[in-house]
This record gives sequence, C-alpha cells and structure tokens, in this order.
Amino acid sequence: MSSASEAIALRRYALVTLAYWGFTITDGALRLLVLLYFNQIGYSPLAIASLFLLYEIFGIVTNFLGGWIGARFGLKLTLYGGVTLQIAALLLLSGLNRDWPMWGAIAWVMAAQALSGIAKDLTKMSAKSAIRLVVPRQAEGRLFKWVAVLTGSKNALKGVGFFIGSWLLASLGYQGALHFLALGLSLVLISSFGVPANLGQLKRKPKFKQLFSKSQGINILSAARFFLFGARDIWFVVALPVFLRTEPPLGLGWSFTQTGGFLALWVIGYGLIQTSAPPLLRWLEAGRPPSPQTVQRWGSGLAIAPAGMAIALQSGWAAGPVVIVGLALFGLLFAVNSAVHSYLVLAYSADDQVALDVGFYYMANSAGRLAGTVLSGAIFQWLGLTGCLWGSALMVTVAAAIALALPALPTTPSATVTS
Repeated sequence: MSSASEAIALRRYALVTLAYWGFTITDGALRLLVLLYFNQIGYSPLAIASLFLLYEIFGIVTNFLGGWIGARFGLKLTLYGGVTLQIAALLLLSGLNRDWPMWGAIAWVMAAQALSGIAKDLTKMSAKSAIRLVVPRQAEGRLFKWVAVLTGSKNALKGVGFFIGSWLLASLGYQGALHFLALGLSLVLISSFGVPANLGQLKRKPKFKQLFSKSQGINILSAARFFLFGARDIWFVVALPVFLRTEPPLGLGWSFTQTGGFLALWVIGYGLIQTSAPPLLRWLEAGRPPSPQTVQRWGSGLAIAPAGMAIALQSGWAAGPVVIVGLALFGLLFAVNSAVHSYLVLAYSADDQVALDVGFYYMANSAGRLAGTVLSGAIFQWLGLTGCLWGSALMVTVAAAIALALPALPTTPSATVTS
C-alpha cells in the first residue's frame, strides 16, 4: 500500500472511528441512565434485566445480517444507519410516561432498546471491519495495535458515558438527559460526513448462504466469545449496579453519582488496559503477535477473580473492599482476553470476508451478553451477587476450554507486535 493510499485509508478509518466514539459515549450513558432510573422508581432486578432483552436479541440479529449488508452495500450505510437509529431510540425513550402501568412502560422501553441494540451493532461492525481494510495483511503486529487502540478507547469512552449518564440523570432528570444525548449524537452524525459510500463494499456481492459458511477458527472463537462476555455481564449488567445502590446489609447504599462514577472508572481502566495490551504482550510473547495459545492462557487465569470474590464474600469479608479489589483484577485480566479475541477474529478473517466474519463473531458476543443479562437479573434476585460471581467463574472456565480447540492462524509473513 503506497503512502498516499494509506493516508486516504487512515482518513476514512478516522471518520468511522470518530463516529463510533461519539456513539459509544451515548450508548454507555443510556445504559446506566435507564438502569438507575428504573431502580429508583422501584423495579426489581429481574424487571430491570427484562428492559434490555430486546437490546441484546436485536443485537444478535443485527450482527448476523449486518456483515452481509455491509459487504453488499458498504459500511457507510451501516454506520450512518446505526447512528440515526440511536437518535430515534433516545427520542422514543424520552416519551415514556411514568404514570403508565408497569407492563406498558416495560414494553415501551424494550421497543426503544431494540432500536438501540440494532444501532450499536451496526456502528460497531462498521468500525471493526474498517480496520481490516486499512492494515496490510503482512503487518499483523500493527493490526493488533490498531485493534487494541480501537477496542480500548471504545471501552474507556463507554465508561465516560456511564458517568455522564448518571450525572445527567441527577442534573437534568430522565427526559432532559435523553434530549441532551440525542442532540449530541446528532452533531456527531453531521461531523462524520465524508465516509465513502463504497467502503467495505465487495465487487462480488456475497450470497446470503455465506452468512453460515465460516472457518473453523471463526466458529470456535465465536463460541468462546459467547461464554467470555456472558461471564462479564452475568454480574456487571444488573447485579453490580443494583448491589451498589441497595442499602446495607444487602448492598453498599451508594448514590447515583457514586455508582456511575465507580462503573465509569472500572470501564475506563478496562479500556486503557486493552489499549496497552500490545506492549504488554510484546514483552510476554517475545515480540510475537498473539496466538491461540495466548487466549488459552489468559482465559484460564481470568476465572480466579470471580471465584476469589465469591469465596471472600461467603467468608464474611467486607463487601466494599472485596468488590473494588476483585473487580480491578477481573478488569485487568478480562481486558487482555478481550483484546486478544478482537485481534484473532481479524487475523482469522480473509480481506474479502471480513465484514461477514466480524458480524458473525459479534453475533456470538451479543448472544453471550443476552444470556449474561438474563442471568444477572435472575441470579441476583435469587442468590445475590455471590451467585452471579460463581456463575461468572463457570462461564469463564467454559470459554477457556473451548479455546483449546482453536486452530493455528493463517500463515503470513513474519511480523512482530509493535507499540
């Protein structure tokens, strides 16, 4: 790739990434805003979990079809479509009437969250696919670096969104916060104009049946991804925020701002660690790009954190320190696991198949999040945070076991991980 061509490709990728960053802030803000608001007005953990069911279900469908749409019509359509749908979801949520019966309010929020789930995965698939089109196949070390930067920065900004969502709820109220987010995302959409219409579009239109035709590496990695993200969301989506807000002895009794601030700091730290994964693994892997063995080792170590937290809580240790220290360890190990996963899916993907493969892979990600969301509300309501942590340890163990079957990466010219 010539320097001029690379500059053009990087500019295009920058436009996609900036739109993704803006979207990510609103997505994190919306998630925490809805969760805290409905907890405040008395919804049970299982009822709160139900609000996000269609968000995750439609994320599965979108990831399955989004790669095919992007390959046929270009990533510009999927990017702008995602951002526009998120604006619509924010405005729809702002129309909620608190005086409606519970079933009506739940149905309304679920419908809006369905739009938001479609929006998130269209936008994410666009950004993740674009990076494979920027980095030459022989520069796998640079690919890992760029994937880590994109994924890490996304998660850091989602953490910023958590804080913004809780702060806006406390400052502007439910409707005012949603209107503010819709206005901000509209400005993001306008500023991202310039993405070429044919970015990621294949000259040979892929057939629908290709959605089901995946390599062994993509299939196995997708199955491991399902359990990896289920292991995070089983405690993070509903159980942890409600635990932080619930009064002692069943929780910590934190305020909106304290809860949002803690979750924001956790996700920001998690994102920064993902961004730092290339130099860390360059040192640990003697300069080689990550391999299937890398994800196997780190996946095995991740189960220690939730199991250790569960044992500590059952042994009567103070809940506050256990949660803070344990989640810091979990975030460190999970961030490296996620960064390696995100690299491997692109390393296993062919250039002419990347949008389809990324969409399929993140379909498994969304399915894991759906399972984790449902289990988070149900297990917390019946068994508390400790039950969720044991469930997390089990799902991490399954993910690591599945990763043992990963095949060798496609042969490429030698590369090293660059910082």
